[in-house]
Amino acid sequence: MTAAPQTAPLHFDTIDEAIDALRKDGRRLSTARRLVLEALFAADRPVPAQELSDTLEVDVTSVYRNLEMLERFGVVRHVHLGHGPGLYVLVGRREFEYLYCERCATVTPVEVHDLDAIRDEIETRFGLTARFTHFAIVGLCDRCASRRESRKRRASRGPHNDRSQ
Repeated sequence: MTAAPQTAPLHFDTIDEAIDALRKDGRRLSTARRLVLEALFAADRPVPAQELSDTLEVDVTSVYRNLEMLERFGVVRHVHLGHGPGLYVLVGRREFEYLYCERCATVTPVEVHDLDAIRDEIETRFGLTARFTHFAIVGLCDRCASRRESRKRRASRGPHNDRSQ
């Protein structure tokens, strides 16, 4: 498993600001790297490297290499949602953590500060400083949880109590 870099994110709102931040840090911007940045700005959501490769018609190895470099320098990070591939997202505008429904695959971006109370509780109770930036918090969304409860109630009534008979 690849360790997630803990580089502080560069701050930028536009692709030009991201490019300027990289150049100010002494980083060069290859054509492939610029294409990856443009695709991430266009996506405005976490995307898998394979999708970027397919969209850009660039070898997936080159896409991964550029994503890893951009992650090391605080432009992108990768996140894991459920059992799928790692997804890449820009971090310069705003950084999010994610909630993932394991049944319907709904992804909910959450402002980092909105989970501070949960992080504080984990640290108080268990002595662990929690981060939710690499792995999403996985569970059931409201819609899927209510469907599950409805099925449980129907099952608890049993077939002899089924009103449709």
